[in-house]
Amino acid sequence: MGFCFMNKTLSKSTKTSTNQVRINAGVWRSRLLKFPDVEGLRPTPERVRQTVFNWLGQDLTGKNCLDLFAGTGALGFEALSRNAKNVLMLENSSLAYKSLLQNQSLLKAQNCQILNQDAMQFLASNVNKFDVIFCDPPYNKNWQDKLLPMLNQHVSDGGVVYAEAEYAIESTDDWKVIKQGRAGAVYYHLLQLNN
Repeated sequence: MGFCFMNKTLSKSTKTSTNQVRINAGVWRSRLLKFPDVEGLRPTPERVRQTVFNWLGQDLTGKNCLDLFAGTGALGFEALSRNAKNVLMLENSSLAYKSLLQNQSLLKAQNCQILNQDAMQFLASNVNKFDVIFCDPPYNKNWQDKLLPMLNQHVSDGGVVYAEAEYAIESTDDWKVIKQGRAGAVYYHLLQLNN
């Protein structure tokens, strides 16, 4: 009997240890997004998200956004909470993708499309342009080196790319780093095309 009680207690504590991230501002302020344990999945820290959305001007009314590695959905749902016109989220992990759909349903998020698709495949076939592109890929796979050369075809005139990496990104012939910061091991940047 004691063993069964301990088993129930363990199972209950497992339920309460669900991963969560909080939306900072907008119509869904303080709402929690739940997400699964998936290798490489780490939410953008709350302090970093606050800074990024300060950079973006808080209100994203009329902006079309792309979240290339949606993961927890924190960046995409935060953009929608701040009145983004549309957000397209991509997630390659089927487990994280299902979680994104559940959060979309929980928030009753409209103007949001979520695809279970690889970012590189999407970029190779997509012809649409976006005002804000969130690019927070898994670390230690040189994603930014592969992605940045492709993104110039997908960002609208005057649009920006938020890029997160485990290292500082430098300006290139194509991209200018207009804002940057660091929080622990996280380097985050706002990039704009050189005209």
